[in-house]
Amino acid sequence: MKVYEATHIRNVALVGHQGSGKTMLTEAMLYTAGVISRMGSIEEGNTVSDYHPSEKERGMSVFTSLLHVPWQDHKINVLDTPGYPDFVGEVLAALRVADLAIYVMNAVEGVQVGTELAWEYGLKQEIPSMFVVNHLDRAESDFRTLVAQIKERFGRGATVVQIPAGTGTRTIIDVLHMKQLTYPKGSLKPEENEIDPAFREEAEELHTALIEDIAENDEGLMELYFEKGTLTEDEMRKGLRAAMIRRQLFPIFVVSATEVIGISRLLSFLVNVAPSPTDMPPAKLVDGGTLAPDPSGPPVAFIFRTMAEQHVGDFSYFRVYSGTLEQGMDLENAQTGTMERLGPLYAMNGREREAVPRMVAGDLGATVKLRDTHTNNTLRPKGTSFVLPPIEFPEPRYAVAVRPLREGDEDKMMQGLHQLVEEDPSLKIIQDPLLRQIVLAGQGEMHLEIARFRLKNRFGVEVEFVKPKVAYRETIQTSARTSYRHKKQTGGAGQFADISIHIEPLTEPFQPPSDITVRGEVTVETNWGARVHFVDAIVGGVIDMKRFFGAIQKGVLEAMQNGPIAGYPVGDVRVIIYHGGMHPVDSNEAAFKTAARMAFREAFKKAQPVLLEPIDEVEVIVPDAFTGDVMGDLNTRRARIQGIETEGVFQKIKAYVPEAELYRYATTLRSLTQGRGIHRARFSHYEPMPRHVQDKVVAEAEAMQEA
Repeated sequence: MKVYEATHIRNVALVGHQGSGKTMLTEAMLYTAGVISRMGSIEEGNTVSDYHPSEKERGMSVFTSLLHVPWQDHKINVLDTPGYPDFVGEVLAALRVADLAIYVMNAVEGVQVGTELAWEYGLKQEIPSMFVVNHLDRAESDFRTLVAQIKERFGRGATVVQIPAGTGTRTIIDVLHMKQLTYPKGSLKPEENEIDPAFREEAEELHTALIEDIAENDEGLMELYFEKGTLTEDEMRKGLRAAMIRRQLFPIFVVSATEVIGISRLLSFLVNVAPSPTDMPPAKLVDGGTLAPDPSGPPVAFIFRTMAEQHVGDFSYFRVYSGTLEQGMDLENAQTGTMERLGPLYAMNGREREAVPRMVAGDLGATVKLRDTHTNNTLRPKGTSFVLPPIEFPEPRYAVAVRPLREGDEDKMMQGLHQLVEEDPSLKIIQDPLLRQIVLAGQGEMHLEIARFRLKNRFGVEVEFVKPKVAYRETIQTSARTSYRHKKQTGGAGQFADISIHIEPLTEPFQPPSDITVRGEVTVETNWGARVHFVDAIVGGVIDMKRFFGAIQKGVLEAMQNGPIAGYPVGDVRVIIYHGGMHPVDSNEAAFKTAARMAFREAFKKAQPVLLEPIDEVEVIVPDAFTGDVMGDLNTRRARIQGIETEGVFQKIKAYVPEAELYRYATTLRSLTQGRGIHRARFSHYEPMPRHVQDKVVAEAEAMQEA
C-alpha cells in the first residue's frame, strides 16, 4: 500500500446520536472511493465497520472502527464511533486522535442527545468540527429547522455550506461553489448545473453570509473583502480551514448515505479544506512540552485502543505523533519501561487490514502482538522523555456484582474481565474481600450487557449480574465500659484472661477520662479504611502489656471485622484497656485475644451502636425541561439537594445521595430524560442511616445469616 505524507492525510471522527447514519456514511465513503464494490447494510449485518458479533446481533455500533478512504491522492482515516451513550469511552478515544469531528445529524429527528454529549466531549478536546446532515432524500426531512436548532444549541459559528433543493430531493445547492449538484440514482458523480432560480436568492444570501463569516475571523481576509466586496474560492477555502482549526466556524453539509448523495463532494471538501495533521497545533506532552508531526523527528506513537481479534491476537491501534514507524523498530513503552519490537503495520478497514511498509507522523494504523503495551501507552525511542497525556475516560455510572454460573469458572471469569478492562478502560473491576463480591462497573446497562456477551462468546464463561452489596459500616455514638473474663479448663494447661475496656467514638484531640492514666498508645488502620486508637492504661501490672498488648489488638480487630449489629466492619473507634487480670500459668495470647474480642462486642452493644451508609456526591446534568422530574426522583432516593447551576442548555443538579439508592439510577435517568441526562457519582463520606432503613438492613443481614 502507498505511504502517505502528513500533508496528504486527514483524520476524521464520525460522532453523533445512535441511528444518525454514521456507519452507513462510512460505507458510502468506501463505496464512492471504490474500496468496496457493493454497500452493505445494518439490517443484513454486512457493513465494513460493524463486524463484531455483538454489533451484528444488536444492529448497532459498539466499538470504534478505523477505516481509510483514498481520495484525490489523499488518505482519509475515518473513525466510526458508536452513538449509544454507554460507549462514550470509544468516542473519547476517537476524538483524542482525530483532527476533525464530523457530527452526523438525522435530518428527520433533529438535534439529539448523542450529538449534544459528543459536542461537549469535542469542546473539551478543542477539536475542529463540522456538521453533516444525513437523510436529505427523505420526504419528512426538515433541513432549515435543523439548521436553526444547530445554531441555537452549538452557536452562531455553525455556517451553512450546502442546502438541499427542497425535501426528499437528490439535488444539493453548494453555496461555497455556487453550483447545483444533482446525483442521479445509481451514479456516484453529480451533474453540475447552474442554481435553479427557485433557490438562487437563498443561495446568494447564504454565499454572502459564508464569505462574511470567513472574513470576520481573519483580519487579512476582512481587508480583502472590504477592498473587493467578495473573496475568491481559494481564499474562502484557506479562511474556512483556519477558522475551523480555531473552532470559530463549523461548516454544515448535507448528504444521504444510503442513497450515496453528496458523498463525493464531502470527500473533496475533506481533502481541500479540512485540516491535515501539519495544520494542527503540535501535540501537548505531559511535561508541558510539545511534539510536532515531523516525519524526520524521533518516532513517537500513542496507543488509543486495543482489541483482541480471534486467531490473530491483540491489535494495538495507534497514532504516529512524530517520526516514522517501521516494522522491526524497537521502541520503549513510556509507562512500563519495557522495550517493544513493532510487528507488521496495517492500514485498517474494519476487520480487513492492509500491510504498510511504514507510517509517518500524523497517520493512524494498527499493529499486532505487542507484549506489554495497552491503551493510553506512549511508544518512544529509548532514553527519551516523550509522554503523551492519557485519554481521560469517565468514571463508571452503573455497577453490578458478577459471578459465574458454573462452579470452577472463577479464574476463567477474572481472566476474561481483566482482558475486557484492558481493551476498554471505561470498564472497571472492583474487588471487595470484606463483601466477598466482584463488581463490574461501566457506563450503563447496555455497556455491561456487551461485556457479558463477550465473556460468553469469547471466553466461554457465562455469568449472572446481581445487585451489588453496599459497604455499610458500624460505629458507636457514645462511650461504654465492660469487663470480660475468659476462663477455660480442660485438663492440663488452661486459658485465663480478664480484661476491662472503655470504648468511645474516635475524636481528636484525645481527652482521657479522669480515672484513666495513659501508659502507651498506638493507632492502627484496618484494611477497610477504619482507624483504631488503642490506649494502654494498665496500672500495677495486672496485665503484662508487653506480652499481651498485641493479642488484645488482634482480638479487637477481629471483632471489628464483623460488627455486632449486622456483621459489617466497624468504623473509627478508640479502645482503652484500663484493668484486668492474668494467671501465671494459664494466661496466653490466645486467651487475651478471645477476651478482647468478646469484651469489645459487649461494650459495642452498650455504646448506642448505629449503622453508617456510604454517601455519594452526585452531579446530574439534564436539559432544563426535565429538571423537575429529575429532582422529584432524587427526593424519593433520600437525596439532599445542594444546588442547581446552569451549564449552557443544561442544568447541573448537585446532591448527596445514599449509595444504596443509586442502583440502576443510570437506567432510570435515561428513561426520565429521554436519554438526554447523564450523572456522575463519587464517594463522599459515611453518615448514620435513618432508623427505619437500618432496621430493614439488619433484618436482611439476619435473614442471610440464617439462610
